[in-house]
Amino acid sequence: MSTPHINAKKGDIAETILLPGDPLRAKFIAETYLENPVRFNEVRNMFGYTGTYKGKRISVMGTGMGVPSIGIYSYELIHNFGVKNLIRIGSCGAYNKDLELYDIILGMGASTNSSFAHQYDLPGTFSAIASWDLLYKAKKVSEEKGIDVKVGNILTSDVFYNDTANVYEKWEKMGILAVEMEAYALYSNAAAAGVNALTILTVSDSLVKKMETTAEEREKSFTQMMEIALELA
Repeated sequence: MSTPHINAKKGDIAETILLPGDPLRAKFIAETYLENPVRFNEVRNMFGYTGTYKGKRISVMGTGMGVPSIGIYSYELIHNFGVKNLIRIGSCGAYNKDLELYDIILGMGASTNSSFAHQYDLPGTFSAIASWDLLYKAKKVSEEKGIDVKVGNILTSDVFYNDTANVYEKWEKMGILAVEMEAYALYSNAAAAGVNALTILTVSDSLVKKMETTAEEREKSFTQMMEIALELA
């Protein structure tokens, strides 16, 4: 069952998995929230753990940064390990002027400048969207917890350091709330396989207001997003 990137056996990984980009965030979630967590992967230091949360079995694993990285991990989790519900929990840069640091976004859809969907040879442009079941549950959980969330379209970008100044303004004009680097590939892999995927993001910086959080804050302080995701098992 193991792959070149995930050294796990059949049954080691739960059907529902949380996918932070940072493997240290995966470690933090496992040690903070899961009962009896067992590490199933450490290849390339991309830590993965399985444990229980409120009696339900759940896994958490890092994915790295960018479309190619999450594309590999999510594909293997789905096709080699039978994962059915994949929930990305990551950071994002706000494009919308009304968003503040630590605001939470449920990614209803993901636009992109990536060519990831070209592999499907579709006669048009694929619109990558979240699983309605997971999106609905996440919104309901956030309401029950009294956590304000924004629901809308996000941008998955292949470019972090963009040579074009203020390119975010063009995307913001089209209603894009924020930018990240993975959701489009996750949604595409899930759609092609007929499984569920959702992206939950916490605003770590704002391209509009020129504010940002620290690396340690991104690793350990985005707890509301984590707690929403854990309830989806």
